Amino acid sequence: MNDKNQERDVYGAIADPTRRKLLRLLAEAEELPLHELTPQFQMGRTAVSKHLAILKNAGLVADRKVGRETRYRLNAAPLKEIKDWVSFYEKFWTDRMAILRSLLEEE
Repeated sequence: MNDKNQERDVYGAIADPTRRKLLRLLAEAEELPLHELTPQFQMGRTAVSKHLAILKNAGLVADRKVGRETRYRLNAAPLKEIKDWVSFYEKFWTDRMAILRSLLEEE
């Protein structure tokens, strides 16, 4: 995997439960500043900021400056890669269950 792919590793970015919670919070709001996100976690501002940086590097979060404040918003487009990957396995298991059902009905 080259450096560019490692930077945009969506799977690695969503592997952490804190980052998944950040994505959910951002999905429920148009955009949020760090000071509104931090109280949702049992960690400091710096730690939340580091999680946001990982999400940003993966392309899942965009930010913009408003005065001295940085506001974050979800960019869900990279999640399509995961959806496509999961969809393949969903079809795989659906097909396997249909075969099993067919075999059970023959008995």
